[in-house]
Amino acid sequence: MKVELLNYTPHGDQLIAQGAKLCYSQAGLKEIKEKLSPEEVSRFVKMLADMGHMSPMEHVSFSFYVEGISRACSHQLVRHRLASYSQQSQRYVRLDQFDYVVPPAIEKNPKAREIFIQAMERDQRDYQALVDSLVQEELAKGPVTDKEKRAIEKKAIEDARYVFPNACETKVILTMNVRTLLHFFSLRTCNRAQWEIREMAKQMLLEVKKVYPEIFAKAGPGCLQGPCPEGAMTCGKIKEVREYFLGGQE
Repeated sequence: MKVELLNYTPHGDQLIAQGAKLCYSQAGLKEIKEKLSPEEVSRFVKMLADMGHMSPMEHVSFSFYVEGISRACSHQLVRHRLASYSQQSQRYVRLDQFDYVVPPAIEKNPKAREIFIQAMERDQRDYQALVDSLVQEELAKGPVTDKEKRAIEKKAIEDARYVFPNACETKVILTMNVRTLLHFFSLRTCNRAQWEIREMAKQMLLEVKKVYPEIFAKAGPGCLQGPCPEGAMTCGKIKEVREYFLGGQE
């Protein structure tokens, strides 16, 4: 898995403070900016985060590039709807050799790993056979132009992709604002989140903390600021979780 921070709103902490100040000030933006020292910006951002005043946070966004995740992971990711996504298409990209993600529990079990690899190899063979069969059926109807042949191949991979597994690797560019990210982290860095999206969320959190440490100082699972929201389904490790996320994790 690779997570790369592609872009983010510059001077985001200042923008958040300006937006919040504007809500409660008779002054215009020019005067607000003149009065906002770096120390005041820092204090205001921290206060907003502590209060849970999230609307000014929506002015600041982050874009990430993620590769090496499975379709099972991306299916969970896109459930976070207040975001923008661009994902590698199996409809337009012919995968003559698809990569896949092996779950750790399967990786460390020799027998399970053997079964899993065989299933992946079978899926690849079936995909190729389906593409070839669908293309040949159309070509047998008579001569076609290069453009027509490309259209036939596109339609073939469009249908053949149905045999690909959830393990199939994918690549995504995603953009979220701070408010969405904080909600995403509260759910997906939790120990009860599925292992793959949890790892992705942790890597994303590390990247944004490098840029705006004050904004994301208390970002992490829901148990950082109060009791575990999972109730009876808690992982039971609230002390360790708080030490990890609030104690300067590596």
